Amino acid sequence: MTIKTRLLTRLFTVIFLCLQVPFMNADEIDDIKQQFIGDYELVTYISYPANGGEIDRNYIGRLSYDAFGNMAGLGMPSDLPQRNEASDERVTGGFAYWGKVSYDLDEGTVIHHVEGSPMVPEWVGGDNIRYFEFVDDFLKLSLKDAQGRITGTLTWRRLP
Repeated sequence: MTIKTRLLTRLFTVIFLCLQVPFMNADEIDDIKQQFIGDYELVTYISYPANGGEIDRNYIGRLSYDAFGNMAGLGMPSDLPQRNEASDERVTGGFAYWGKVSYDLDEGTVIHHVEGSPMVPEWVGGDNIRYFEFVDDFLKLSLKDAQGRITGTLTWRRLP
């Protein structure tokens, strides 16, 4: 084989490999999207304070992802109705938001692009970044602070 032939072979090999990377990543993203699609029930919401330990937030909630790249999440303290009943004023708490979804497989994140949030209006127009992990029929979404420390994990069970 001549030097020119070897160089052309290497060049075509590099070009071929470069062209394959986006397709492999697109396939991975499609697989992840399919894995997310469905409805979930909140099993636990645990927060991890900076001074250590963990706090069970005792939340209930629902989370949905559809085939069109949308999501909606709702959660509230399980004792909110009792707290409201014991108060003379309206009591609120929890989270509720919806929007489009994207994924960053290199970071292992799902990004919720918040379009609406009646409980936390300052979220609208922003991104809620969640680090995800699938274990059996459970989806774990973790929040991290600027230093990369996990500050909370919500564990969701896929509904039938």
